[in-house]
Amino acid sequence: MPVIAIIGAGPGLGAAVAQRFGREGFSIALISRSQPKLDDMAAELRGSGFAASGFAADVREPLALEDALARAAEELGPITALQYSPLPSRDYLKPVLELTPQLALEALQFSALGLIHSVRAVLPAMREAGSGSVILINGGTSVKARAGFAGTSVAFPAESAYGEMLHDALEDEGIRVKQLVIPGAIPQLDLSNGIHDVADRIWNLHVEDGPFRTMLIPLEDGKE
Repeated sequence: MPVIAIIGAGPGLGAAVAQRFGREGFSIALISRSQPKLDDMAAELRGSGFAASGFAADVREPLALEDALARAAEELGPITALQYSPLPSRDYLKPVLELTPQLALEALQFSALGLIHSVRAVLPAMREAGSGSVILINGGTSVKARAGFAGTSVAFPAESAYGEMLHDALEDEGIRVKQLVIPGAIPQLDLSNGIHDVADRIWNLHVEDGPFRTMLIPLEDGKE
């Protein structure tokens, strides 16, 4: 059975993606910092007939993150799809004049380095299988810096650059590396089916060839 690992799993987009992939026969590994919240999410998914388990880890702690992914693969099977979508701290959304070196480093650890550790944990099995996907979910500051969102304006482009390089390096191996840019809060966007439209888009990114970056809506229509 294929497995999706959702890093940054929560009751909004994470839950919608879990349900979308679950309907396609995927087992679901939920990863975020709170084990009790993950257990509740997993129980709800299992109640809907899906195979799901939660594995707590902070993306800023490499050993914990790698261990969570290893435990997920051991319990559910090799990870077929990886969604990297942890929700940035409000500290990363401060104005540029308040950005300290320490905060910039933490933002980079959260976005770019967390992704690198995650990919290195799951990529060997994907390459052996000759298939898989890595999907990055980012805000608009991944493509256009904003002085009021300094941390993500520094860290998201680094995450994007790594993802784009992976896309180019792995596209001939059957492994899709994609980025979905969501400029603004999903509830505020004009989507007919709301968050479920976003989950459908992510499923399409997993199964279809195409460019590295997809904009959910044009950047000028979003707020971040």
